[in-house]
Amino acid sequence: MSKLKIKFATLLLLFGFAFGMATDVTSSLTNQETTTTAQAATKLSASQKKQITKINSGLSKKQKAAKKWIAFRESRYSYKARNGNCYGRYQLLKSYLHGDLSAVNQEKTANKYVKDRYKTWTKAKSFWQHHHWY
Repeated sequence: MSKLKIKFATLLLLFGFAFGMATDVTSSLTNQETTTTAQAATKLSASQKKQITKINSGLSKKQKAAKKWIAFRESRYSYKARNGNCYGRYQLLKSYLHGDLSAVNQEKTANKYVKDRYKTWTKAKSFWQHHHWY
């Protein structure tokens, strides 16, 4: 009986070690993805930044904050984020982007989508908070 307990304890120890190693690998991969996402979000040309500023110039501070809040939850601010048939910073359906995946087009399209569906970014945020999508 004692040998059985030792074998069982050894098996549990090995399993625990293997699981711990898998968890470490998974978390390091997740950290790499987060770093890559943050870097991808900042790689815009001066021209793109200027166009995006112009696109969002009509939004109030409150609307911009709600838009930023959604962008963080949808993609961690990445214009290259992917999830099935959704793409970009605001996880829009690719069909909405009409083949133009640029950051500028994503900003324009997101504003149009929110205006048509929710009227404001704050209402879109409220919907997101209740449904975890918008």
